Amino acid sequence: MEVGKRLAVFSIKKSQKGSSIWTRAGYAVVNNDRSIGVYLDVLPIDGNLHVREAGEKRDVVVPQISAATPGDGANQSMGGL
Repeated sequence: MEVGKRLAVFSIKKSQKGSSIWTRAGYAVVNNDRSIGVYLDVLPIDGNLHVREAGEKRDVVVPQISAATPGDGANQSMGGL
């Protein structure tokens, strides 16, 4: 790896449906001696981190979350979360 290269650090969690949920945990930089410095914004619950070359930002699809409205049992969208 080239010195000064910036890497992305992720925490990857499996959802109940079996899909993977990637959370950006921070970044890493390749040092002059080829070691890697890791700078975290969050800590993973399971202790596992995944480091990869930083790529272009991708479009992220945020699922709609529904919550029951107290009293009527109907679902109400909480879009915008």
